[in-house]
Amino acid sequence: MSGIAAFFDVDGTLVHSNIVHSYAFFARNPGRVGEALRRSAGLLGSIPFLYAADLYDRKAFNEFFYMNYKGLSSDRLRALADEHFQKIWKPNLYKEGLELVRQCRKAGCRIVLVSGSLQVLLEPLARMLEVDDFVGNHLEVIADHCTGRLLPPVIAGAYKARWIREYARREHLELERCFAYSDSYSDFAMLSVVGRPSVINPDLQLKAAARSQSWPILQFSIGRT
Repeated sequence: MSGIAAFFDVDGTLVHSNIVHSYAFFARNPGRVGEALRRSAGLLGSIPFLYAADLYDRKAFNEFFYMNYKGLSSDRLRALADEHFQKIWKPNLYKEGLELVRQCRKAGCRIVLVSGSLQVLLEPLARMLEVDDFVGNHLEVIADHCTGRLLPPVIAGAYKARWIREYARREHLELERCFAYSDSYSDFAMLSVVGRPSVINPDLQLKAAARSQSWPILQFSIGRT
């Protein structure tokens, strides 16, 4: 196996989407999840609040958000995951992102997705991209129903860097030769752990950090695929 990998965040990096878009998709679902999320939206006040909460503490927001999945059957979650991919992610894949994945694979890199999204949501994308590995969050399931609790460790923030280090050690990768890509400052640690980081459509904090570190800044067009 190659001693080099390219680690990709997903939302905002390969896909013109974020957790709030996924929130809206599940809130429109007519079943239990949609009802729970609509109640939460009323309590939280507005979509702008969700953006702010996500930026402030992504790990805590994810843990709170996924509590709304309590009672959902694992079969229903998987069905919704496939629908989410077809309606939200697949139409919004950046064409430049797909090309970047192809270039990295051609250069001999292992392709690895490292995302705070649910693992079940990542599975259709991972199949389409034919990635070597991927990691996301897992909901606890008891008696075929979600409890709403994220199983530790929660894939977010600095833990992404820890996961990459452990993965590199296990797979005998040379981190100094590896690549990483993200759009969010919350992934600064993930980007810093490799020798060849780049930022894609970065938020203001990440853009400033990238400039100070002389990291490449890539701009992907909204035109998508």
